[in-house]
Amino acid sequence: MSDAKTMKNAMEIALLGAAIPPAFMALRFVQGQKQAEAVWQASQYPKLGDIGSVKNLSILPLIDWRTASDELEGEPGVSYLIRADDTTILFDMGLNRDFKHPSPLLRNMEKLGISFDEIDMIFISHNHLDHVGGMQHVKDGIFGPSAGYVNLHQAPAYAPVPIVNPSATTIVVEEPTVLAPGIASMAPIPRQLFFLGWTPEQSLAINVAGKGIVLIIGCGHPTIQRIITRKEMLFDEPLYGVIGGLHFPVTASRSVRHGIPAQQYFGTGRWPWDHITRADVHEAISFLYRRDPKVVSLSPHDSCDWSLTAFQDAFGSRYVDLMVGKEIEI
Repeated sequence: MSDAKTMKNAMEIALLGAAIPPAFMALRFVQGQKQAEAVWQASQYPKLGDIGSVKNLSILPLIDWRTASDELEGEPGVSYLIRADDTTILFDMGLNRDFKHPSPLLRNMEKLGISFDEIDMIFISHNHLDHVGGMQHVKDGIFGPSAGYVNLHQAPAYAPVPIVNPSATTIVVEEPTVLAPGIASMAPIPRQLFFLGWTPEQSLAINVAGKGIVLIIGCGHPTIQRIITRKEMLFDEPLYGVIGGLHFPVTASRSVRHGIPAQQYFGTGRWPWDHITRADVHEAISFLYRRDPKVVSLSPHDSCDWSLTAFQDAFGSRYVDLMVGKEIEI
């Protein structure tokens, strides 16, 4: 075989090898999209019925992008302390980008006077690094509030996938589940993401007496349309509030890696070149507006300032800024 032909064959093999990973990801994405749609169509649940209610509800952001005080730390991750009557819930674990101990979450908790002794249960919305405490935790298949050991007192931890923590008791949620009087998981809704793969995400529904259902959402990967459709499948009570992330990084990304606006490419549920648009945000706002919620608070951890302003303009006095250290009371 001539040197020229050998070189040509080598180049063809190299090009084929370079094309395999993108081709595999594309195939995985298409197949995952079909599977997610099939799961969605098959998930026809009956009403949850009388799950009870709570009289008082508050949501205190412990980790998010914006802070109410310079003494608190912000990052593009999520952790909320939810107090629903006598039940206290830690919702997600934040990002801890530099994998420190103590983490920003622990430092904020200390400044806000919050201890793990008062937490009755843990709720993990989905298994992404900005919600389970960092990339290393994702790699290890665990969740945690810091890089070092923290005693969670074997609190029940409701997660959509089998992730663990040595000091918590993980319960994998597969269907709508009442967690305490007036408090329920609406069950995971999966979505296939191009880079991040199969992503089941669950949202928390809390029935507030005399008001209705308040939804607390981690990232909104399934889309707000499907999350609210699931709520309407499970509950007769009206939608009173929507609080949390909906992933609308239209004009910017809070997370930038190697100069790349990561959130505009990761987590959209679309092809990498098919970004979320202003029209998508207006469509979501219109869908939500027709349900006439009385409280709307969009997390800035995965949505840009343009999207926050669009929600604020649409809902006016019903819109509440979501900031670390600023308690939202229902």
